[in-house]
Amino acid sequence: MKFSTLPLSNEMVSTLAKLGYKDMTPIQAQALPFILKNQDILAQAKTGSGKTAAFGIGLLHNLDVKKFRVQSLVLCPTRELANQVAKELRSIAKFQHNIKILMLTGGESFGKQLGSLAHQAHIIVGTPGRVLKHLNKESLNLSNLNTLVFDEADRMLDMGFIEEIEAVLEYVPKERQTLLFSATYDDTILDISKKIQNNAVFVRTTQSEVANEIQEKFYATSNKVDTLVNVLATYRPKNAIIFTNTKLQAKELAQDLVEKKIDALAIHGDLEQYERNDVIVQFANASTPILVATDVAARGLDIKELSMVINYDLPHAQETYTHRIGRTGRAGAKGMAITLYESYEEEKVEQYNTQDREFLDTSSLSKTGVFELKPEYVTLVIEGGKKDKLRAGDILGALTGDAGLAGKSIGKIDIYDRQAYVAIERDLIDDAHKQLKNTKIKNKKFTVWVL
Repeated sequence: MKFSTLPLSNEMVSTLAKLGYKDMTPIQAQALPFILKNQDILAQAKTGSGKTAAFGIGLLHNLDVKKFRVQSLVLCPTRELANQVAKELRSIAKFQHNIKILMLTGGESFGKQLGSLAHQAHIIVGTPGRVLKHLNKESLNLSNLNTLVFDEADRMLDMGFIEEIEAVLEYVPKERQTLLFSATYDDTILDISKKIQNNAVFVRTTQSEVANEIQEKFYATSNKVDTLVNVLATYRPKNAIIFTNTKLQAKELAQDLVEKKIDALAIHGDLEQYERNDVIVQFANASTPILVATDVAARGLDIKELSMVINYDLPHAQETYTHRIGRTGRAGAKGMAITLYESYEEEKVEQYNTQDREFLDTSSLSKTGVFELKPEYVTLVIEGGKKDKLRAGDILGALTGDAGLAGKSIGKIDIYDRQAYVAIERDLIDDAHKQLKNTKIKNKKFTVWVL
């Protein structure tokens, strides 16, 4: 189905076409007609199925731009997911001028957020804890709220946000539209739906969606680190996320891999926001091939092309396993999921023993003492960003002009408020750094360093 079949403005349809939204995904086709009529939705759809655009198009369509008050609130379990959602909403919001979307998450300056809220916003995207803090401080007013969205509601409950969610609900009007989106639902979610939604329409597209094409392989091992290295040496993935169950394990495993000449970074809950940004940017722009992550820290990461997912630790539940491996094999690409387990875990592994999964012996893996895994790119950091009016074109021009790099040697460019990250081919990083730190961008010299 085309977006033009919906009662959307011509400007909205045109903007969606420019963004590459052609036909509606199953979740969009089934949910949007109800959302546009202001009905409550309880929607189950896989990660990567177009959920954000489904509720985003709906709340933007129903927005009264002239009314400069918070009309929609989107709650997300993590900062990364909130950032991803806000980014997509801002892209769609280009169909009309002056739509203000504000992000409220932890790890950012509370005072800076107070300043932004003083000027109001139409849509708030945030995490439950920080949104509640602003509500308690009376810096956020939701009395004009029309639409409340819970994105990845199951994860919010998994992460223990139920008390914050209940507290936020005390501040929102009883007459409102409530949209619950998630990849999985259990009785707890259904009970919450009954309490906070009004005659919600249950939309489920997980069965009609094309399954990700993922090879699932399980290896019994007595030495997980050595087997992990052999897995990487055998399959040579372009990139991979390795899941551990604890923050300490993620940190230690990344260090072990680096010592074995496998470039890896860890992401976990103990990192400061700037550290998390550095790690995410490097993995997304191919400046590190391996990301070691906990489930909570990895939630919301939007890596479009992921070759492999490795379960270094068995997940605590099959739903978590589904979430993990669903990150690979997207958009028609083939993916691979590897799971390592030790002898004492054999009983737990039995639940995964189905005919579409392979249980293999580690003897089939390559055993090499000289295997190295290095990144394609290295990241340059420029101490300037959106606040300095820096654009990707300005940085590209400086690198291909005065610095003399070929365009094909420059990878992804990410620009934040105060910093810009540029991926440069590994062999050219020293030359690029030397040239760029002596080059003016928009008639100004910026501090430049290698991440």
